[in-house]
Amino acid sequence: MISILDIVHDTMVDGPGFRTSVYCAGCSHGCQGCHNPQSWDIRNGHEMTTEQIMVEILADPFANVTFTGGDPMFQPEGFLELAQAIRRDTAKTIWCFTGFLFENLLSHSSRRALLGQIDVLVDGPFVRSLRDTDLIFRGSSNQRLIDVPRSLKAGHAVLLDYNPFV
Repeated sequence: MISILDIVHDTMVDGPGFRTSVYCAGCSHGCQGCHNPQSWDIRNGHEMTTEQIMVEILADPFANVTFTGGDPMFQPEGFLELAQAIRRDTAKTIWCFTGFLFENLLSHSSRRALLGQIDVLVDGPFVRSLRDTDLIFRGSSNQRLIDVPRSLKAGHAVLLDYNPFV
């Protein structure tokens, strides 16, 4: 079970192309200026099973998937199960937004396991003083787009070489 705020279809703000974004409840980072503070309290969500969420994801065969929130890393076991179902049943890419740093996720076993299923991680807390509206898929300049498979292989964060204008 995952505490979910909303599932948004065909969004283009949470990664490249059309995406199905799974917005979870629960986050204790408390970033000033957070665009989604109602997501902080896990009780604001409603419980959904992997199967229920997969029905939503499979409803759009052409959209990839983004885990966001809140912070999916506060519910790593549930999101791991969901990511494994996505991998098993689809060819969709998975992006994940978190306020944690990639390096800190590596030392937590269930969060590390979830990383193993993710293609791109947008890490780091939103910092209002570093807000930059010119950044793609990030709110502040401290946040990174990380190529997770390459990072896990290298043993350190490898930034995604992403330029939508090429």
